[in-house]
Amino acid sequence: MTSATTIAAPPDSIHAAEPVKAPVTTVPPVALALLGLQHVLVMYAGAVAVPLIVGRALKLPPDQVAMLVSADLFACGLATLLQSWGLPGIGVRMPVMMGVTFAAVTPMVAMGTNPEIGLTGIYGAVIAAGLFAFLVAPLIGRLLPLFPPVVTGTIILVIGVSLMKVGVNWAAGGIGNPDYGAPLHLAIAAFVLCVILAITRYGTGFVNSASVLIGIVAGMLVAAAFGLVDLGHVATASWFDVVRPFAFGAPTFDPVSIVTLCIVMIVVMIESTGMFLALAEICADPVDEKRLTRGLRGDGLGTVIGGIFNTFPYTSFSQNIGLVGVTGVRTRYVAVVGGFIMLGLGLIPKLAALVEAVPQCVLGGAGLVMFGMVGATGVRILGAVDFARNRNNLFVVAVSVGFGMIPLVAPAFFKQMPHALHPLLESGILLCAIAAVSLNLFFNGLTGDEAARAAARHQAASSEH
Repeated sequence: MTSATTIAAPPDSIHAAEPVKAPVTTVPPVALALLGLQHVLVMYAGAVAVPLIVGRALKLPPDQVAMLVSADLFACGLATLLQSWGLPGIGVRMPVMMGVTFAAVTPMVAMGTNPEIGLTGIYGAVIAAGLFAFLVAPLIGRLLPLFPPVVTGTIILVIGVSLMKVGVNWAAGGIGNPDYGAPLHLAIAAFVLCVILAITRYGTGFVNSASVLIGIVAGMLVAAAFGLVDLGHVATASWFDVVRPFAFGAPTFDPVSIVTLCIVMIVVMIESTGMFLALAEICADPVDEKRLTRGLRGDGLGTVIGGIFNTFPYTSFSQNIGLVGVTGVRTRYVAVVGGFIMLGLGLIPKLAALVEAVPQCVLGGAGLVMFGMVGATGVRILGAVDFARNRNNLFVVAVSVGFGMIPLVAPAFFKQMPHALHPLLESGILLCAIAAVSLNLFFNGLTGDEAARAAARHQAASSEH
């Protein structure tokens, strides 16, 4: 993960006297290809995590989980090209790499495990939420005052804490594994964790940025030495295949599921707004309202494409934005090349089968870092909130986190509520978001537009998911 300090300067430094260096717009083809590959490797572990979480939570067979991985990589490529290359009226046209957002994981798992909704219901909700995002993109700037750091920091904290349950169960071998909690599983997970931490502490540049991916590869080798890696599905998988739309059947549309993911998309677009504003500073390439709208439409259309091609909602990956600042190469064509690489990877089922073959204990060691960093990012954002002079912010965080923890600590809490509401009520992230926005309005009211933009820009400097 990229250090947040490399992403953007605080808002009060925007107008500093020192001029911003001109963007690097000319890169030799070979260097462009290598830089594009670098962007892909930095985001790869995070990109494939969501299909693995959802696929295994829904107890899909290995070949279908591998299909989700292929679809995700393919749609990542398409969404990245939409944002970086662009279409008329769509795409921010900056070096942005797109990936599936972690914010949608918990509600999608709740939908998928409901037999009345299932995978096709998830895809119907994803498509509808993407269309919603596309249509409301011009209005998102007006919603920024509803999401100051005290709200977004709390939501991101709950996202990370909710996902930690997945990482911990992976580290023990995965729910349903007869050897759950075996010392060997715990030892391999600890080894992966130690490798990632060591690289983070002593590595530099790209190696440091790709620490999670390197840790997974190292853990895979150790797990293979102990006979925990089954490559049977890798051997039988083909080298090339197309990603087919609606591979799991025609989408179905459940109203509550659609509303749930529409709320998720609002949070995702607020996050993207901050990312675009931060990236604009790094690239010395201003983003006005019209361009911001194009970028948010890219999020929406990318999410629609995700639902069509059997995957999930998309957002910009902040570690890649940090990489732009680290490398100093600010041309959008680096992301265009990365998008084409992702497209190509999505057409190689054997690679997706290899990803699916990674033992859950290996993913657990990496998951503790990835998901923990999401929660830590929320804490970092909350660190900029004034709790000393505005004690009401403590109540916003306290009560909202409490609401967010209900499905995690008491899964049967809403058992007597109408069944149709379960996708909403079983998502701690959504409960937290609703509570945080409502409580902030009650205690603090609305901030001004300029203050909200400055806060979003500064928040993006702390975002890691």
